[in-house]
Amino acid sequence: MIEISHLSHSFQAPDGKTVAALSDVNLHIQKGEIFGIIGRSGAGKSTLVRTINFLTRPAQGTVKVNGQLLNDMSTTQLRQIRTKIGMIFQHFNLLSSRTVFDNIALPLELNNTPTDVIEKKVNHLIELVGLTEHRDKYPSQLSGGQKQRVGIARALANDPIVLLSDEATSALDPETTRATLELLQEINRKLGVTIVLITHEMEVVKQICDRVVVMDKGQIVEAGTVLEVFRHPKHLTTRAMLADVVVHDMPIRFYDTVRLRIDASRERGAYARLLRLTFVGSEVTSPVLSVMTRRFNVDFNILQGQVEELKGTSFGMLTILAESPNEDSYHQALAFLTENKVDYEEVQL
Repeated sequence: MIEISHLSHSFQAPDGKTVAALSDVNLHIQKGEIFGIIGRSGAGKSTLVRTINFLTRPAQGTVKVNGQLLNDMSTTQLRQIRTKIGMIFQHFNLLSSRTVFDNIALPLELNNTPTDVIEKKVNHLIELVGLTEHRDKYPSQLSGGQKQRVGIARALANDPIVLLSDEATSALDPETTRATLELLQEINRKLGVTIVLITHEMEVVKQICDRVVVMDKGQIVEAGTVLEVFRHPKHLTTRAMLADVVVHDMPIRFYDTVRLRIDASRERGAYARLLRLTFVGSEVTSPVLSVMTRRFNVDFNILQGQVEELKGTSFGMLTILAESPNEDSYHQALAFLTENKVDYEEVQL
């Protein structure tokens, strides 16, 4: 659906220096998926999303949307394809003098759509986003979440094939954010529209996205399914952004205590290691560790644990101190974990 190849773009800073907003970015977004682009402020994610509809023309690289190369299009052709790329904004951008109905109708009016078609289409969109009772209200009479629903309905007015959401939930409270994301999921499911979600919040990615890329200093530093990125974050930026959602690392002060316990095990002739385990789906509720303990005589202490939901899939993480009578039984226990689809990694101390 969206193919971005070797995209680079720079801006001139006020002090005269050239700032690289994007550097050799390559991206493929599949039709019908909800795709997350996450990064801190200044990472380049908003510049990237503006190249998808060519509101920002990149200095280098190509952008294809639905098989069409935007680089070769005239201004008229770009204006036409942009009608099929809807945009949801952080600050709603509603016209205060127009009602809910009229704000949603605006893109259709600009396309000279017949009045009877506008009436039918807008009423359908108002029902879709759950604003039937607010049809004739003005933006000043709406809550933040209701205003964002108007913005979403307006973005859908021209039947887009792609919906770009640029920090659309960052101005909303947590409960309204969840409701807005559920609405976007419903739209994706019902209409099949491809959604590209720009955000700095891992909570948003966790709830709604199929795949995600992490950006830092204009580059993509990590990419994969949400489960892959949450389960095995590789880049420091990713691990830092995940810290408020999934706890991968114990507090530093714990490590000295763990080292002492491992040394004490070694003195007794036992074999101990610090392990980080991840469970997915039904594995979360399976008694894998208790079976491992009985079968291989491995004792363990749970030092840290967490269970999350990643787009409806259970995801659990445990940090344990495992102690076995000898190294052989320890490795047999690790093989048992692998057989039962439990990922593990030894934490280096």
